[in-house]
Amino acid sequence: MRIHLSRIHSRGVPLLAASLVALAGAMAAPSAFAQATRTWVSGVGDDVNPCSRTAPCKTFAGAISKTATGGLINSLDPGGFGAVTITKPISLDGAASGTAGVLAAGTNAIIINIDPAVHANGTVVLRNLNVEGAGTGQSGIQVRRASKVVIEHTQIQGFQTGVEVQSGANAQLLVQRADIVNNSTAGISLSDANSKLYLSDSSLFGNATAFSISAGNVTTYNNNRLEGNTSPSTPTATLYER
Repeated sequence: MRIHLSRIHSRGVPLLAASLVALAGAMAAPSAFAQATRTWVSGVGDDVNPCSRTAPCKTFAGAISKTATGGLINSLDPGGFGAVTITKPISLDGAASGTAGVLAAGTNAIIINIDPAVHANGTVVLRNLNVEGAGTGQSGIQVRRASKVVIEHTQIQGFQTGVEVQSGANAQLLVQRADIVNNSTAGISLSDANSKLYLSDSSLFGNATAFSISAGNVTTYNNNRLEGNTSPSTPTATLYER
């Protein structure tokens, strides 16, 4: 019996080629799921998507796992993008959609909890958001641990507490051009001796208490409006007005 080596060789080439293609695909697969520096969410997105500009995610929580540390999540259009827990430096920006919504009835809307042992300079930026508690939310933005938190051009309303900085947060909090409205316990609560609040160009309106500050410092306080609060509550911590 004669065996034609040419036939074995010719049949082996496609098999070898197919194997190489499969191997290359397997090696390339992880890169397709690599975290991006900028990701996108949309009211008509899907969290199974890669959160790219052309295939956006549906929620902030879905996008955050696909966004690199220090990266940026943008909204493409108006929508409700859901409650989220932030455990790494990141920015959420709703500017492209006008304002991006976060609805959290009966719970916290945005929790910031960055382990300083993992991220020594854990900075979070929240910009152009509409954070709504529907009258039953717990905290609109709750800072448990962080180095710096920037809240800019954001509306926070309908919670027990609009912005809460917990004991042990050790955070510098910059709030500017914010509207903190109709919160049933306090507009801003600060209870950490090592934290500082920088507040400017903001309105605290219709809250039970504008400030509930038992520890820490309000280090700047300029061009703000406090009106319609049941108790204006000038902070009991150190206050520098200008």
